[in-house]
Amino acid sequence: MKLSVVIPVRNEEGCIGKVVSILAEELKSKSIEHEIVLVNDNSTDSTARELNELFCSQRGIKIIDSPAPNGFGRAIKTGLDNVSGDIVVIFMGDGSDDSEDVVKYYNKILEGYDCVFGSRFIKGSKVTEYPKIKLILNRLGNKLIQLLFLIKYNDVSNAFKAYRIKAIRAMQPLVSQYFNITVEMPLKAIARGFSYAVVPINWNGRESGVSKYRIQELSRKYFFSILYVWLEKILLKEEIRKDRVIMPPEDRKNCNA
Repeated sequence: MKLSVVIPVRNEEGCIGKVVSILAEELKSKSIEHEIVLVNDNSTDSTARELNELFCSQRGIKIIDSPAPNGFGRAIKTGLDNVSGDIVVIFMGDGSDDSEDVVKYYNKILEGYDCVFGSRFIKGSKVTEYPKIKLILNRLGNKLIQLLFLIKYNDVSNAFKAYRIKAIRAMQPLVSQYFNITVEMPLKAIARGFSYAVVPINWNGRESGVSKYRIQELSRKYFFSILYVWLEKILLKEEIRKDRVIMPPEDRKNCNA
């Protein structure tokens, strides 16, 4: 099965070349058919030039420009509109995610799961240099999600996840424009009854650049997305389950692949 890795990129001139090169080498070493979809989210530094250099030097690279205005969610949706793989992984361009975990996700999907969600907070995971305030808010927010959706998964807000393409199609439309898309996507997949596995993953603090995450600004957006999917799940339960089974013929044939 072909793997599409979507990487939203905004002002990552200091690390995107290294991140993509390591990921591409890891996927090639495991003989995984793949494409890496790099979405330039209206970068204002030399990121665009570095992306073009990657395109010229690496096979399997696709460069997409996300329409203005910039926004993490907008960039993700632009990337999803341009994938050609059977499995889609959302991967961060700041070097925080581990390329070996992409292979772990891919192999887990091949076991038959519709989605694979990583957790940085279970046995076997390794986290370095996670900001303390952000960690506290992360744990509180994920606890709220667990209570509302009655799930044990404890790292819903982490962007780094894998989905079969049929799950991506079933969760449309995606409405989040910013980092809150990181909770909208997995919660919609769970609400629609898609199967998922949870695996431990590694996370590293960025080595260069500046974080685009603004806690105060995004808290209300996360809260909106959580409540939006929860209300959809409660009030439109029958409708979203019907939408799950209405899919293109080629997806229906491959449901058990």
